[in-house]
Amino acid sequence: MSRVIFHIDVNSAFLSWTAVKMLGEGAQDIRLVPSVVSGDPDDRRSIITAASIPAKKLGIKTAQPVSMALRKCPDLIIVGGDWQWYKKCSRGFISICRSYSPVLQQFSIDECFIDMSGHCTRDDAVTVATRLKDEVKEKLGFTVNVGIGSNKLLAKMASDFEKPDKVHTLWENEIEEKMWPLGVRDLLWVGRKTEELLNAYGINTIGQLASVGIGPLTQLVGKKFAMQLHENANGRDDSPVETVRGEAKSYSAERTFSKDLTDPKDIDRALFNVACIVAHRIRRDLFRASTVSVFVKYKDFRVVQKQCAMAQPTDVTAVILNEARRMLDDAWDGVTPIRQVGLGVSKLTHDNIRQLSLFEDENMEYYRQWDRNYDEEKAKSEDARMLAYEEED
Repeated sequence: MSRVIFHIDVNSAFLSWTAVKMLGEGAQDIRLVPSVVSGDPDDRRSIITAASIPAKKLGIKTAQPVSMALRKCPDLIIVGGDWQWYKKCSRGFISICRSYSPVLQQFSIDECFIDMSGHCTRDDAVTVATRLKDEVKEKLGFTVNVGIGSNKLLAKMASDFEKPDKVHTLWENEIEEKMWPLGVRDLLWVGRKTEELLNAYGINTIGQLASVGIGPLTQLVGKKFAMQLHENANGRDDSPVETVRGEAKSYSAERTFSKDLTDPKDIDRALFNVACIVAHRIRRDLFRASTVSVFVKYKDFRVVQKQCAMAQPTDVTAVILNEARRMLDDAWDGVTPIRQVGLGVSKLTHDNIRQLSLFEDENMEYYRQWDRNYDEEKAKSEDARMLAYEEED
């Protein structure tokens, strides 16, 4: 049976979600005027995380400082982000998409793939996608683009065509017309450096890339990436829509040192960094964890690991870090040089119920605010579309 894959992408997610909230409070629709979202609206050095279409038409882009945007548009409306509200909008968006197919892979906070094979055919795929798109708009107040194809790559490429609030197809017989004329930078996973490298050798369009043999490409980018580029440029992608992302069993991160460490302060700093990374990832994916583990690798490659269960599921960095610090004292003798330290969480749940405790740390609200600030800062720099390919067990 021929596959039918949808890729659904929220249009200017952070700005759209902020606009929905502001409209509910009686404000104007900032999507219709030059406007941006930034970490700190009062700081001209703050980085733009989202821009409205009118702002983009003025040359204002994400990752630019607010000061640069104001030079292009002195009347620019600048609003702050709200990570908790974004997560709520994301849940609603994913819930509607999952109602169309249970085979759903969340690609980031604002986009997902669903396998519609068996739920619709190529003949009625546009009709079904339009119904999904309109349902999101009617129920949640923001718009999405839906791309349709026979695999994830083609569906993703299709959703990036004209925006906003559109449905596009990219079937195999449409590749030559719709995809090959595009610049190589428009191909999934081609970044600026790869684009510059390909352009230097006269490869400017996806069609030109598709016609280049594996041998010449291997000399440019290496064998593994050459194979991927060749397959993708020809519209081939056999990867399944995996539901693992919504059912991840554990998250982990580690830090390998350039030289073996013995200073407790340096090791604790590394443990703090990996705790921030892991806690951010589970918050981003709307999880809480019940189990924390920590491991150390010594210079002889011997590994010692400790694990503990927490009183209740949490996504708070400070709570996870404190448990890890306690276990590190058991895992490390405080003297033997350490080559690597790592931290993981498991027994994940989406349950948002938090039992109140008489013994809860009085600084807990401070910890949660610190996490919110950290998440907003991360949102400025990380490429959400790459996050889906972080390794999770």
